Amino acid sequence: MATVAEWVEGARVRTLPAAVAPVLVGTAVSLHVGRPDAVRAVLAAVVALALQLAVNFANDYSDGIRGTDDDRVGPMRLVGSGAATPAQVKGAAFACFALAALAGLALVVLTGQWWLIAVGVACILAGWYYTGGDRPYGYVGLGELFVFVFFGLVATVGTTYVQTLDVAWPAVAGGVATGALASAILVANNLRDRAGDATSGKRTLAVRLGDRGTRLFYLALVVLAALAVVALAAATTWWALLGLLGFAALVGPVGRVLGGATGPALIRVLKLTGIAEVLVALGVLAGVVVGALT
Repeated sequence: MATVAEWVEGARVRTLPAAVAPVLVGTAVSLHVGRPDAVRAVLAAVVALALQLAVNFANDYSDGIRGTDDDRVGPMRLVGSGAATPAQVKGAAFACFALAALAGLALVVLTGQWWLIAVGVACILAGWYYTGGDRPYGYVGLGELFVFVFFGLVATVGTTYVQTLDVAWPAVAGGVATGALASAILVANNLRDRAGDATSGKRTLAVRLGDRGTRLFYLALVVLAALAVVALAAATTWWALLGLLGFAALVGPVGRVLGGATGPALIRVLKLTGIAEVLVALGVLAGVVVGALT
């Protein structure tokens, strides 16, 4: 029987910034256009956080029953370690998916945009089939692409849309920024696990790109995110460039990645990349607030 501490570790809370940041940036854009809605923003955050937790548990379950986590470098996994049964972890994943669905349905009712149900279904399917099903897309190198789309573009633009009922292109720029950094979190994770994944037949993008290619890809994502913040500021207020201050937290991680860090040393890279994503989002939000007040 897994302890509370083991469930918390299994939930991989260090990945949750990837869920919060898009909501902050999407809300910043909503504030810029003059139509923020606190209730809808909170519901969007619940959807994002619940989906992230659901993906984490679903990944733990699917990798665990396949044996991918039998020889693991990173943090403890519930199924792989035997701390929890596959059924328990699968149940936790489904419970989180259900919570995301309920919060999403509330947003549908509030906005009157019933087509958003299709978006929600797509998010849930993408979350489950990352490592679930007979042909998980995470096992063929598509994980970063789906993270960029769903935890970047969809989450950020969606947060703005449910508040403003409009697709503002600054939200797209914000989605590129958050999506690139969320993908960088996954790149750091997969770089750490590259050797084990290659042995187990998990052909992540890190396995396909090789060691050097993966490290350069991490750097490219960080640069793309910074450029996207500049584009967002150009479309809203130059105060939004405060978001660039968050990239200071990435100086160390970029240095470690390019310097050849491996194994456990990359766990800190993963953690700091997530922190940087939140700091960037908070900087953008603070900048838009300042811009609105001046």
